[in-house]
Amino acid sequence: MNLFELPVLFYAPCLALAVTGFTGAFLGYGCWAYVGLRGLHSAIHCTFNNVMLRFGAYLLSTLLLIALWIAFALRLAA
Repeated sequence: MNLFELPVLFYAPCLALAVTGFTGAFLGYGCWAYVGLRGLHSAIHCTFNNVMLRFGAYLLSTLLLIALWIAFALRLAA
């Protein structure tokens, strides 16, 4: 279920960043890193499905998503 919920929480700040025009290295690279980690998670799941490696990719992508939200909120508050 979380495979469908977290990407929605990713689309929202991407849309908000596009509307507000906020830019920055962390926001740009962070968004692409999130996409890469989700792709890695899916690749692990569809190939050899090592649960610990898959969980690692999931955990890193979730922490990165939280950091992106915090960075966006701080930028918005400034």
